[in-house]
Amino acid sequence: MGKKSISKGVIKDIVIVAVGVLVIWIGLQIAFGTQNPFYVVASGSMIPVLEVYDVLIVSGHEPFEDLKVGDIIVFDRPSDHNRVIVHRVASILDEDPRTIRTKGDANPASIPGTDFPITEEEYIGKVAYTLPQVGYVTQLLKPPINYVIIAIVIGIMVVKQFIKRKREKELSFTDPMDSENPNTIEELSGIDKIEGDSEYSEPVGLDTVENNKESSEIKSDEIIEPREESEEEKKE
Repeated sequence: MGKKSISKGVIKDIVIVAVGVLVIWIGLQIAFGTQNPFYVVASGSMIPVLEVYDVLIVSGHEPFEDLKVGDIIVFDRPSDHNRVIVHRVASILDEDPRTIRTKGDANPASIPGTDFPITEEEYIGKVAYTLPQVGYVTQLLKPPINYVIIAIVIGIMVVKQFIKRKREKELSFTDPMDSENPNTIEELSGIDKIEGDSEYSEPVGLDTVENNKESSEIKSDEIIEPREESEEEKKE
């Protein structure tokens, strides 16, 4: 029964954490207007402005039509859309439809198929904030370290539930009114079981007192009243 309770508690904690993360993630998507508001820099093409493992917070609320030269944007590589690139807008190639060219700050020139042509279809968002070197944390999410972290988290949840159940069990056997002396109530509850002493346990009523008083008076009269001698005893 205890193991089932602990298992239910762990599952409940996992569900709460999962729901909390999901709610926060959806909130961030709405706030920044993109499916993924966070990206980690994986190459040095934007050094020194962006270093490897910097975390980028990307906003999709910036319209593609409003982009200008010098903006740092995140986009899918136009040649195959299988890689996300973060580069700076280098020039506007066309306005109808709007097409731009980008370039990495550390690269000598724009790379065809990577830096251009970029259209609204490839555009993801504009870099709004940068968190330097925070991306190192993402290395912990790679196997096998991520599995170790998950195991540790689950272990903490199990221990937490075990301690909680143990405390509840201890409290269920402790009477708060009897926390200082656990024998007090037991001793008091047995008082009514003590057999009464016949000499002292019977209550003395008023009738008994009056009867005893009358009996005492009668005996006293019998003792102190003198007995008269008969005539025969006198003659003798």
